[in-house]
Amino acid sequence: MRIRGLSRLAGISLAVVVGLVFTACSSTPKASTTTTKAPSATVPSDLSVTSFNVNFTEMAKLKPLAAAGTGLVGVILPDETSSTRYVDFDAPYLTKAFQMAGYSSSDFKIDNALGVDATELADAQADITEGAKVLVFDPIDSTVGAEVQSYASSHGVAVISYDRATFTGTNTYYVSFNNFKVGQLIGQGFETCVSSWGITNPKVFELDGGEDTDPNAVSFAQGYNSVIWNSQTTPLTAGLTNSKGYTLVGDQITPGWVNATGATIFTQQFTAHPTINATVEANDGLANAVIGDLKAKGVGPKKIPTTGQDATLQGMEWILQGYQCGSVYKPIYEEAQDAVSLATILRAGKTPPSSLVNSTTTPPKGVTGSTQPASLLTPEWVTTSNMNSTVIKDQFISASALCTAVSNSVCTAAGITP
Repeated sequence: MRIRGLSRLAGISLAVVVGLVFTACSSTPKASTTTTKAPSATVPSDLSVTSFNVNFTEMAKLKPLAAAGTGLVGVILPDETSSTRYVDFDAPYLTKAFQMAGYSSSDFKIDNALGVDATELADAQADITEGAKVLVFDPIDSTVGAEVQSYASSHGVAVISYDRATFTGTNTYYVSFNNFKVGQLIGQGFETCVSSWGITNPKVFELDGGEDTDPNAVSFAQGYNSVIWNSQTTPLTAGLTNSKGYTLVGDQITPGWVNATGATIFTQQFTAHPTINATVEANDGLANAVIGDLKAKGVGPKKIPTTGQDATLQGMEWILQGYQCGSVYKPIYEEAQDAVSLATILRAGKTPPSSLVNSTTTPPKGVTGSTQPASLLTPEWVTTSNMNSTVIKDQFISASALCTAVSNSVCTAAGITP
């Protein structure tokens, strides 16, 4: 027992003080030594990247760790416009994961930076001022990512870069899906579509994502270029051909992932190169922009392939209607639970297991930074054939909303019950 304030006991011998302490301790009722112990705060032995399901059942196993940890977990999402996912899915799924892991409302905080770098940094600083021990944030771009990471590091706060990587610092983890694999799925789906739609002598245009701000966009492009062109260069130079008889007409990035900009880029390219008969897009938003232009020019279904990712409602509609080949589905409920699991482990001062932090992420070519530990989940390519067993089954897409948009008969033909 630690003895405090001995200066107040002037005139009393140390022996007397010790005797008093011993007497007080020995008079404590013996019953107090048999109180029930709190559950052991250990990392669940079976926790891994494959643990998470749509019912969030894994989260209850984290309650002892959540109770053992202290401080706030601050979450900052990037915007509401680059993808509707952040409002429709990430925020509610993260909230559910925290709650089912036993967090009180004062233990976590979720903000959205609304696409403004200064707001994202200010939110991070505010969370740390409020006592955050862990920050989970999706960087708008690499600049603010580095700023948030540096500020958190200087205050001893662990960082989880969520969905988009931050390649700086030594206390940064990454939670996302395998971005190169996402790109590979897009490339494989594109090639399958070119064949099944009967596209002869494919003249290909690629509309890449926001490689100017998002390193993930670089990895996506490297993934599909590796499949289609046997190259990880991005962007590619027009005139490239492959063994399957494809010719690359053009390849451009879409600065900042702005869909309207992507639409302008494609309109200009299609006007200049009307022979384009196959396209690759980095996400559903860009595919939608391209499809809008194609339909305006009278191009019908299964004439010019498009691709995407995010498995949006609009993307699913275009797939069922024959304008889009498929879309990469990344179950966000898995990503949210993964991030909360890792945050809970770090908040409790424990070491994440290799079954959860199962990989690393390295800056793509042209991106500066260092390799970071990563927890990478597995994405899936969605087409008409598996839409019902993936996005519909997981309630990621409303069957009712989808079937209202495309007609009940189209849904029924795809095995989807309206």
